[in-house]
Amino acid sequence: MSRVGFGYDIHRFGKGRPLILGGVRIPHSQGLVGHSDADVLIHAICDALLGAAALGDIGRHFPNTDPKYKDISSLKLLAAVERLLKKKRYRIFNIDSTVVLETPRITPFIEAMQVNIAKILSLDPQEISIKATTHEGLGAIGSGMGCAAYCVVSLVPET
Repeated sequence: MSRVGFGYDIHRFGKGRPLILGGVRIPHSQGLVGHSDADVLIHAICDALLGAAALGDIGRHFPNTDPKYKDISSLKLLAAVERLLKKKRYRIFNIDSTVVLETPRITPFIEAMQVNIAKILSLDPQEISIKATTHEGLGAIGSGMGCAAYCVVSLVPET
């Protein structure tokens, strides 16, 4: 029987930080503010995977009060989540995600994001869906204040 998980994350933009999405550094005048590298895409994927396995959320496993996670690459957090899934004997069947931001355009970087994520999760990059959209100028994201990501995953038991 498969299990489904949903993940969401949002961070505001701030000066003096790199913009990291899917483990890829994207040229932009601002980056996302957070305790780690604030990679909303990886955080949403982690939360979806943890949720599908009934393992809580990213904050439970990697609290922003723990100095060892300060400025950590979210790819390292994803690798830790993948180890937790292996312990529970789950295999990833599907990942579908959407990144929401006004600028910059991230479509040219999606393939590199897929490669980064696939390498950590031992998947083919083509098995990872990453889409990009805007908020059409509406709300905080639409006004360029931040970036959000949504993710849905399916897990199946290891056989």
